[in-house]
Amino acid sequence: MSESTIIEFSNVTYTYPDMEAPVFEELSLSIPEGSFTLVIGPSGSGKSTLLRCLNGLVPHFTGGAIRGRIRVAGRDPVALGPRGMSDCVGFVFQDPEAQFVIGEVEEELAFAMENMGLPEIVMRRRIEEVLDQLNIAPLRRRRISTLSGGERQRVAIGAALTLQPQILVLDEPTSQLDPQAAEEVLTYLQKLNQDLGLTIVLAEHRLERVLQYADQVLYLPGNGQPPAYGTPREVMAHAELAPPLVALGRALGWEPLPLTIKEGRRFIRGVGKREIEVAQAGEGSHLRPRSPVIEMEGVWFAYDGQEALRGVNLTIRAGEIVALMGRNGSGKTTLLKNLVGLLRPQEGRIKLFGEDIRHRQTQEIARRVGYVPQDPNALLFADSVREEVIFTRRSHGLPLGEPLDVLRRLNLESLADAYPRDLSTGERQRIALAAIIAAEPQVLLLDEPTRGMDYLQKRALASFLREQKRRGRTTVIATHDVELVAQVADRIVLLGDGEVVVDGPPREVMTDSLVFAPQVNKLLRDPRFLTVEDVLKAGIRSL
Repeated sequence: MSESTIIEFSNVTYTYPDMEAPVFEELSLSIPEGSFTLVIGPSGSGKSTLLRCLNGLVPHFTGGAIRGRIRVAGRDPVALGPRGMSDCVGFVFQDPEAQFVIGEVEEELAFAMENMGLPEIVMRRRIEEVLDQLNIAPLRRRRISTLSGGERQRVAIGAALTLQPQILVLDEPTSQLDPQAAEEVLTYLQKLNQDLGLTIVLAEHRLERVLQYADQVLYLPGNGQPPAYGTPREVMAHAELAPPLVALGRALGWEPLPLTIKEGRRFIRGVGKREIEVAQAGEGSHLRPRSPVIEMEGVWFAYDGQEALRGVNLTIRAGEIVALMGRNGSGKTTLLKNLVGLLRPQEGRIKLFGEDIRHRQTQEIARRVGYVPQDPNALLFADSVREEVIFTRRSHGLPLGEPLDVLRRLNLESLADAYPRDLSTGERQRIALAAIIAAEPQVLLLDEPTRGMDYLQKRALASFLREQKRRGRTTVIATHDVELVAQVADRIVLLGDGEVVVDGPPREVMTDSLVFAPQVNKLLRDPRFLTVEDVLKAGIRSL
């Protein structure tokens, strides 16, 4: 390993237990010390596996066969394992709650250091440094359960930093965060990288959020194809996965390819003053009046006295796709759980197809309302993907039919015999959706459905949701994914502190927002474009 290289893979091949094909084969790469490396690729292409090689989780906790040579800061993680690498590599998982052990922030920051037997005076100094570096000093006495998603992510990063690692590894750190919280976390990571020289390796699907921070990109295409490794502009010129701005730049032949909104604006000429007609099919303002499916009247709900919903009034009509948006903790998940009967309003009432559900059992409601939670593992327990669908059909008293029909509609046919919990987060999300759709509900409730999904899978999901709309199915999506909302939503209901703040068509709500605007809209705010397709249809040209 050269003096400036901190991570080196030499002809590394890894295969999971009971799998015939390796996740990656003969992989070789060198990551410079003090750099910010972004790892991208389709769901299931090996991103999380590669990250776990850096601290010895692979193969120590996963098993399987590994060959080749890995060196991380001069150490061999295959030989040393996670404990032997813990002071060198800090690891932040996709779900920060998965790594929390203690209930209070300051105690959580101290936990890893206590396990390493560090002196108390050293622990106190490092805790103060981390609290200041991440601007979380006001949280030191807080219970982790009371923190927002962005705050929890920063605490998880802080816990990893207390051992003063040379390398910080993060697996989709913004997947559960609202746009503002995601920007805060990424800004802190950039500061750690630039000011402290910390080497950062980060896997992420939402490239529009993080691409601008990366020094280099490692693209794992999967399916036996060779990886690509280079600068963001080099890799984005050819990668199948691309954020909207890059996709637009490639479609219009912009050179050099823009990676930021600022870079993209130099290619736009005379757009702001032009009258441009944009196809707006599918927006709520153009829907023919339909009968209400869901009616919420003055709904209040509180957790241990902490109000999560505050007098919510909301009507959703048949065939609508409604997006619930708002920062972490605004009440989106609580609202969905009230609709399916997992929680019950403490005040107000909810009607489903005109009937008050107050005295309906959750099982009764679930016959008409399908709910896919944020964590797909909550729904998956069968030994194969096919059996998940069969179980749903059987438990709802429906004819079994051909389970592959449902899987085919979500591009899951090839995984029919796979064990669900061995698959990637994005794949499990789609499997959970297939298991719910198999019950043929009239209403779909989806909580962060694109978590762990790549751009191709999100496009497929958008197409699937539009198909469900054509079939008359009503869909309510709680999401931070502004790009998905721009593609499919008829309405946006923006929540704040448990109240409905805004309710309107996407072009109105998103264009007026500094936080919830999609990338194309940030580039072309005046004409109120939301997607790449809008721009291409309007015939916008580059300079």
